[in-house]
Amino acid sequence: MRALVHAAAALLTLLSLAHTFWSGLDGRAVALSFGLLVTLGELTRWSGPESREAAPLAAAGALSYALLGEDAGRATHHGAFQVVAVVVAATLVGCVPHVARGQGPTADHLARRVLTAGFAAICFQPLYNQGVFEAWGGPAYVLLLVALLVLTALCDAVLAAALAHARTGWPFGPLLRDELRAMLGIGTAVCATGVVMALAVAVVGLWALPVFSLPLLLTQLAFRRYAAVRATYRQTIASLARATEIAGYTPAGHARRVAVLSRAVGRELGLSEAELTVLEYAALMHDIGQLSLVDPVPAGATAVLPVEEQRRIALLGGAVVRQTGVAAAVAVVVERQADPYREQPVSARIVRTVNAYEEKVRDAGAGGPLRALEELRLGTGRDYQPEVVESLGRVLARNGGVVRERIG
Repeated sequence: MRALVHAAAALLTLLSLAHTFWSGLDGRAVALSFGLLVTLGELTRWSGPESREAAPLAAAGALSYALLGEDAGRATHHGAFQVVAVVVAATLVGCVPHVARGQGPTADHLARRVLTAGFAAICFQPLYNQGVFEAWGGPAYVLLLVALLVLTALCDAVLAAALAHARTGWPFGPLLRDELRAMLGIGTAVCATGVVMALAVAVVGLWALPVFSLPLLLTQLAFRRYAAVRATYRQTIASLARATEIAGYTPAGHARRVAVLSRAVGRELGLSEAELTVLEYAALMHDIGQLSLVDPVPAGATAVLPVEEQRRIALLGGAVVRQTGVAAAVAVVVERQADPYREQPVSARIVRTVNAYEEKVRDAGAGGPLRALEELRLGTGRDYQPEVVESLGRVLARNGGVVRERIG
């Protein structure tokens, strides 16, 4: 699937560049202005983990150029191929400093930018140049542009989910759901800015570009600050989770390994991004109740303790989590660790299963993962949900027993 998307983007790029070189650049001032806008957007791109759209200004500029019909009352005649050629050239120029620092955009990002800009331009430019929209005026024309942008955003969400599915093997449905939810954030700002810039340039000319770019740049700055707060919050939770390791109650790296594997299993089961965040935080802090023990459990393996002792540790852990100010949903997952799985929320089932697997497989040798999974399957009558155990098995099989995912 990824190869097909990349090939389609490469083919559209080659056709667009060849057509533009052959026929020449129509409306050079307009093309240069929008090209500079896309370049500026790429220069201010952000590669933070919380960002769905790393270069919102570039995306808005590309969409605006694709839907541009007039410049200060004068009709434009650039076609869809020229839109793609200008967007590709400007994107590549803007990416140069990031590539030099080793932080350039991925092939998936470039393919999405080319295909979404091309989709919007192909839907609008041929019909506009043929005079189909001459009778459309006022609110009807605005609604047309909004409808085209919504359709383009849906196309981009499907592309992003399909590429992520092909890259990671995670279920397509939850990935698409998360992409659609993310559209309500920076995606809405990108679409709104794209429409407003296209309409404003049609009336007042190219001076509208810097005026209407500023609000989106400020929005991008606000998202960066919000992401920085989220990153600090994660680091605080990760540091708190290490208290059991520093005190000698659990092995080094245990909480992080459980969090990474739990998140992977949660994705396999189709949890949303918000549910995965709660799962991650709970997995990091699932052993914090062990700090109440006078004598540490050997290797922190609470799965071998009596059920009542497990429940007491879990309840104490939930109480500690509540005192830290972490979301109540995280505390619920932590304090429900020792309950029968049929009474647990899904996140608690995942953390309990993954924690037991990590304890069983530790220092078990080459055949440890298979033996640990078999023991978990034998415990599906009360302790572990069968679907979670099987999802864990699929995740391990797909990753060769080693799972790596960004935490914190």
